Amino acid sequence: MVIDYDLTYNDFNPTVFYVSKLKMTKNGVYHDHDHAELAFILSGKGRYLVDGVEYDVEAGDLVICNPGVKHAHIVTNKDEPTIEFIAGFYDFHFKNMAQNSIETKDGSCIIKTATELKQNLMMHCYAMIAEKESSNVGKYFMFKTHLIQMLLLVMREIVSDDDYKQSKCSFESYNKNYAVKQIINYLNENYNQKISLEQIAHNMYLSPVYISKIFKEETGESPINYLIKIRLEKARDILVKNEGSSIKSIANKVGYEDVYHFSKLFKKYYGISPLYYRKRELEKRASNE
Repeated sequence: MVIDYDLTYNDFNPTVFYVSKLKMTKNGVYHDHDHAELAFILSGKGRYLVDGVEYDVEAGDLVICNPGVKHAHIVTNKDEPTIEFIAGFYDFHFKNMAQNSIETKDGSCIIKTATELKQNLMMHCYAMIAEKESSNVGKYFMFKTHLIQMLLLVMREIVSDDDYKQSKCSFESYNKNYAVKQIINYLNENYNQKISLEQIAHNMYLSPVYISKIFKEETGESPINYLIKIRLEKARDILVKNEGSSIKSIANKVGYEDVYHFSKLFKKYYGISPLYYRKRELEKRASNE
């Protein structure tokens, strides 16, 4: 079977020059590069001067600066500076576009992203920022992996045909599944800590509403109910294995400070109090011995 590479010439293998997170507290120098640069606004508002034209930008906006295009960030509010992610790269070529360039259909250098694209791009930006601040092996290749995904997401935003719509749907489905798996892993690893929906959303760089929606779609229940089940299952195990542990200490071990609230939840889910559950299970074990 012959595969039609509809987006790129040859292999899509860009070279990453740099990635960085910037807090814009003063106006930038008007300059250009011999490589492409993407600037994604993570938070705040500001203005970009690109090829002599000023554009207002805000969180979720993507600024495309192709080689030779002069640009500079302009500060509009010093009390709330713009936070942005930038990446410089080269050695890529999209079909029907100049080499090392990204060209929108209307010629604009600003893409105002919708909610899901904004969340996906932000996730990749923060992943690269985390990699930069780490000392992990293979840092450069992680940069490259995330940048390639960002570029393909941007191209899917620019290109609008039936094949693109189908592939975008598939990609979004994969992203949802991946995000839910990450949430489940987080809950299993941190069930004994204080966890809120807002905290999960912050860790995933997604909104609480979106997380609740996709988690319910994939699992049939809310993240908090899923967390409760994890905690209570852990508590059941401790109740039987550690006979000398008090109910309060067990509640604390699975993330509950209020022993009354823990006992109430336990009885709601299992129809019996923690103390009686322990008594029943120990009696069963003794009779089997």
